[in-house]
Amino acid sequence: MAGQKEQQHMQLTLGVGLEEALRFENFLSGPNAAVVQLLLEQLQATGFRFVYLWGGEDTGKSHLLQACKHHPGPETAFYDLAAVDVSLAALAAENAAKICIDNIQSVAGQPDWEEALFHLFNRVRDQQGLLVMAGDAPPMHLAIQLADLRSRLSWGLTYQLHRLQDDEKLAALKMRARQRGLDMPDEVARYILHRCPRRLSELFATLERLDEASLTAQRKLTIPFVRKALGW
Repeated sequence: MAGQKEQQHMQLTLGVGLEEALRFENFLSGPNAAVVQLLLEQLQATGFRFVYLWGGEDTGKSHLLQACKHHPGPETAFYDLAAVDVSLAALAAENAAKICIDNIQSVAGQPDWEEALFHLFNRVRDQQGLLVMAGDAPPMHLAIQLADLRSRLSWGLTYQLHRLQDDEKLAALKMRARQRGLDMPDEVARYILHRCPRRLSELFATLERLDEASLTAQRKLTIPFVRKALGW
C-alpha cells in the first residue's frame, strides 16, 4: 500500500514539473489580473499580435510565457535566451506562428542574436501569428543596438508585471502545495513565509524540499515537522 501511495505521489510530482506546472490555472494573478486577461484574449484573437511583458525578478514573466506555451491551440515555440543551451541557429530557423521569447535582455547588444530576433519578428508578422516576449525592462530601456529591432519592439502591447504582496504569496504557496497533493495548514504556510526568503522561487524550492521530506517520513506538514526537516 505504501509503495502504491509513493508511486502515485511520484506521478503527481512528475506531473507538476517545472514546465507542466506553469499554466494560467495556477498563476496567482494578484495585481497582474489584467495582464492575464489580455494574454488569454490575444491567444484567441487572429491576425498579427505582439505582446511584451516586463518586470523585475519574481514577477511571474516566465510563468506566463510557459502558460502561453501550454495553452490549447497551435504548437508553440519557446526560447529562454538566458539558458546556456539556447541555440542561435534554431532561433534563426524558427518558423512557428506562435512563439514565446523569455529574457530578451540576455542577448541585447549581440548583433547576431538581434538580427535573428528581427527576422523572427518579421516571419511571425507575415504569418499573422502571435509573438510574446519578456524582459527585465521596457523595450526602450533595453540595450538593443539594431535600430530596426528597437522599432519592432515598440509595435505591440507592453505591460509591466508586479510582485505579489505577502498575503498573495501565502495563497500562492498554499496553491502550489495543493497542486503537489500536500495539505498545508495556514499556520504552516505563515511559518514558512516568516522564516524563508520571500521570493516565490525560494518559497517554491522550500516547498519542494518539504514535499520530498514529507514523502520520505510519511508525515503531514506541521510546524514541528517543517522546523526539523529544514533545520530551522
